[in-house]
Amino acid sequence: MNNYSPKLQKFWANFSLSVILLADLVIAQKAPPAFAQTVNSSIGNAVTFSCNDSEATIKAKNGPKVSSGNITIYIGYEQASSNNKNPVTALFNNGIKTWCRNDYETTNDDGTGYGLFWDGANVLYGVYSATGSQTGNDFRRFATGRWLSSYGSGGGPKVAIIARINPANGQVDYATFLSAKKADNGQTNSLVVQNLSWNGTNLTVQAKSWWTPRRANTNSMTCSGSSPYQYTAVFTGDLATVNSASAVTCS
Repeated sequence: MNNYSPKLQKFWANFSLSVILLADLVIAQKAPPAFAQTVNSSIGNAVTFSCNDSEATIKAKNGPKVSSGNITIYIGYEQASSNNKNPVTALFNNGIKTWCRNDYETTNDDGTGYGLFWDGANVLYGVYSATGSQTGNDFRRFATGRWLSSYGSGGGPKVAIIARINPANGQVDYATFLSAKKADNGQTNSLVVQNLSWNGTNLTVQAKSWWTPRRANTNSMTCSGSSPYQYTAVFTGDLATVNSASAVTCS
């Protein structure tokens, strides 16, 4: 026999519904919104875009980018002329361009940008490429006193440049070249960065290095087997020193 009055039954029904709605609200508040997803590291094929392009246009290129909340940073290159590329990096906040830099390297070298690491706050690194040194402004002006201050001798092989960038304005604070070294004549050889990771103090770089990878003191390793070699270098955050360097089948 049901002894509840109609009013009491209505009260318990409304109470139960309120509990369910409150539980749903708590769950929704705990779940992170989709737009807050953070992508810390992105390395891939360089794509072309311009500082005049909208975020939608750049995003459609599917090039390397990192994001946190409403902010996304893109990297690639501008086709400066039919035979010249210049690296470009841009930050958008909620679809609005905050800054775009295409002045890091403006020589006749074919420079590109193909990788980023961002902790979502103040630590931002960009990965760029160079095929030689030519007259004019390039990353050498940011690399004085760093691990490798220039492309080195020779030309043609594609090497990497890692730059620490101020996320507020895109200014490069400092940079280092990262290359291989030919054991027979000491000229520069190719290196391609594949991954970046950050532990709060050091930047770990994983790369493919051709003959031959460099030791922490920048000299050539002794290697067996054929290149490219899987190479790992652990940089101090200021890119001035490599704490350790290793490569498979090399010493």
